[in-house]
Amino acid sequence: MRKTGLWLAALLTVSLTACTLPQEAATAEAQTEVAEEAAPAEETEEAAPTPAPDMEIPEGYHLVWADEFDGDSLNEADWNYETHEPGWVNHELQEYVPSSDYAYVKDGELVIQPVKEEENGKVSYKSGRVNTQNKHDLKYGRFEAKIKVPQGKGFLPAFWMMPQDEDFYGQWPKCGEIDIMEVLGDSTKVNYGTLHFGEPHKQSQGSYSLSSGDFANEYHVFAIEWEPGEIRWYCDGEQYHATSDWFTAVEGEEEKPYPAPFNQPFHVILNVAVGGDWPGDPDDSTVFDERAAMYVDYVRMFQKDSYDENVKRPEQVLDLREADENGNFVYNSDFAEKEDLTDDENWKFLLFNGGEGSAEIGDHEIIITSEKEGTEEYSVQLVQPRMPMEQGCQYEFSFEAKADEPRTMKPAITAPDVDWIRYFPDTPVDLTTEWQTFTFDVDMQDKTDDNGRVEFNMGKQGSTATIHIRNVKLIKK
Repeated sequence: MRKTGLWLAALLTVSLTACTLPQEAATAEAQTEVAEEAAPAEETEEAAPTPAPDMEIPEGYHLVWADEFDGDSLNEADWNYETHEPGWVNHELQEYVPSSDYAYVKDGELVIQPVKEEENGKVSYKSGRVNTQNKHDLKYGRFEAKIKVPQGKGFLPAFWMMPQDEDFYGQWPKCGEIDIMEVLGDSTKVNYGTLHFGEPHKQSQGSYSLSSGDFANEYHVFAIEWEPGEIRWYCDGEQYHATSDWFTAVEGEEEKPYPAPFNQPFHVILNVAVGGDWPGDPDDSTVFDERAAMYVDYVRMFQKDSYDENVKRPEQVLDLREADENGNFVYNSDFAEKEDLTDDENWKFLLFNGGEGSAEIGDHEIIITSEKEGTEEYSVQLVQPRMPMEQGCQYEFSFEAKADEPRTMKPAITAPDVDWIRYFPDTPVDLTTEWQTFTFDVDMQDKTDDNGRVEFNMGKQGSTATIHIRNVKLIKK
């Protein structure tokens, strides 16, 4: 949740590629020292909590703490209300208000209810955000919650984790962040789990799509299992993502011993954001009634009896894609193959933030038809990942394009795994009704990346005119 900039499309690509930063081999002694420094202060030993009658204890774990929300109010011995002004992060619209008006317990559930207010023609939003910081912080374990999410354009509910001491390794993203559940209010069949870390910012992300049902219409169980050398994400008991590859560092200094920053106590956060970079703003279809609320049936924390912290970061191995026989790194560049545009192989067509349209391959071109341009340039988008961008190399990026009516389009080459920096910036090109060839030089000065991404952005440019693209090339000079 604590993110900045245009990072949303990363959530649609599962990224398990290795980081390219150098990693000093950390000794077991150094790892132990860091882990001990990060460990929470000694607490008075308390009796183990009594599990709820219907609670299933995962094999190999014991219950540390749970809230079944069986009372008539939020227990402030367990939870903190947060206060934040609008726009605090991600250009979100809501004010987080520490009040039971926006986060309360009712009928055995925690309810987080965003509210829209209008006064003197001005619209504002309020919502709730609660956490367990300094009350229930754990280093390693299984963290799970049973949740029903809100439905509506502009809502972003989240079940996630931040460190007890965010300054221990440095402010975000150096401190680390674990997102267990994020579901867009206008796309409530897909859940995203993401790990944020590093300096520069990197992330590892997976998604889980329901084959039937809807996260907004029924409850689902979201969980992670966090161990010293691996974090795994689950939805309804099914693992959909895992990673062992992360790091943290202060600019100009060596990396901290692995598994930093994920070797310190973290706490749980629950909130509903309104608007912002990823979900976009609410529109006329967004209703602020019970459908806008997030309902949490329970939150549970489990741990194993012990954890082996003598772990090493996986060896950093780049998987640099091979060029085709013509030296082109773009596969199916001439659209000779009518491939699936919804999978993660080669070309993928994406819609976000109010964008509506379709894409079809035929006669050695791809045709993108837009019904609505959406609120962002990436609202209508054609992409191909896994471009091998090598530091110090020069590339030629070219394509042919036209439109049914004159309009603009913005191609780019981006870095989904490196905070969406641009290897080739978003560059407007003026399309006419005749085919034109566009050619650009790309000088790669950043660290080598095996997952660069060619993009064509067709949203929010004042037109929904149909676009035709063919002969896309990225060739190393």
